[in-house]
Amino acid sequence: MEYAIKFTRRAVKDLDKLPPEVQSRVVVKIEGLTNDLAGDVKKLTNNQPAYRLRVGDYRVLFDVEDTTVWIQRILHRREAYDRP
Repeated sequence: MEYAIKFTRRAVKDLDKLPPEVQSRVVVKIEGLTNDLAGDVKKLTNNQPAYRLRVGDYRVLFDVEDTTVWIQRILHRREAYDRP
């Protein structure tokens, strides 16, 4: 299944804060989500957003609505899960 990728404003800000080499790795992995959510994807339990993509020490947190992947946040792993 093919998915479209959309970013929230917060996710764009998160991406802009990353070092350039990390940004490029993250973007390549996010582009891989278009093909059947390829990559190190895990469905999270009791968490919003519902999915995470692991990219080294960074986590891309996202939701899936029909054929659209909504990128919610891009955070370092130490910050990704303990948000209110």
